[in-house]
Amino acid sequence: MTPGSTLGLGIGMIWFSLLVLIPLAAIVVEASGGGLDTYKSIFTNNQTFNALKLTVGVSVLTTAINMVMGTIIAWVLVRDRFPGKAILDLVIDIPFAMPTIVAGLVLLALYGSQGPLGTEFENTRKAVFLAIAFVTLPFIVRTVQPVLEEMETDVEDAAASLGATRFTTFRRIVLPTLIPAIFAGAALSFARGISEYGSLVLLSGNLPNQTEVTSFRVASILEGGNRPAAAALATVMLVVALIAIVALDITQRRLARRG
Repeated sequence: MTPGSTLGLGIGMIWFSLLVLIPLAAIVVEASGGGLDTYKSIFTNNQTFNALKLTVGVSVLTTAINMVMGTIIAWVLVRDRFPGKAILDLVIDIPFAMPTIVAGLVLLALYGSQGPLGTEFENTRKAVFLAIAFVTLPFIVRTVQPVLEEMETDVEDAAASLGATRFTTFRRIVLPTLIPAIFAGAALSFARGISEYGSLVLLSGNLPNQTEVTSFRVASILEGGNRPAAAALATVMLVVALIAIVALDITQRRLARRG
């Protein structure tokens, strides 16, 4: 490495450590203060365990749906031409830019009991799914879209000239190229989903054992003054996120090799 590269690496690692590594280490140290009993209390407390199940379960479901719908949306934005395409491409990024509390208010205005649809989603698990799906959809679209834009269509045209159907061409040629991007977006989507808080404040009602998610549970534990338990729950969610990211990475590598 050149002196400039060494300096850049050192500055980058210092900044990364200050923002990520040191805070994560502090959380682990805080959680370890209560010993194993702190972690045991997380899984034996029904309210905390139900919040964990709801958060992980809904995040897995929304990630699976986003992998399909996000890929379709990215395909439409890249391969199709239609009026209003530029507007749709701009609107996709709104969940990124919009404050999450505003997103919750928008969803409540449309899907709440006072909204035009009269669906009465507030204070239900449907609201949790809706909020997490709203804030996580752009991750898949924005990771798949650049890959599609860089793909050449010559191979697809050649496959079509040889008699391959559109489905076969997509399955054997296009999909293997998109798989790394789809799973990278899925990892980001899942990690974002299990940490969602703001959009659920108005929509879910934070009902214990019903619509309470992990982020709310951590906040309530902190309000009760039990910092080691809150840190332990945060550490558990960190481990869940890491396991999901590693599992998705291994899966996409295997699928890419098969393709």
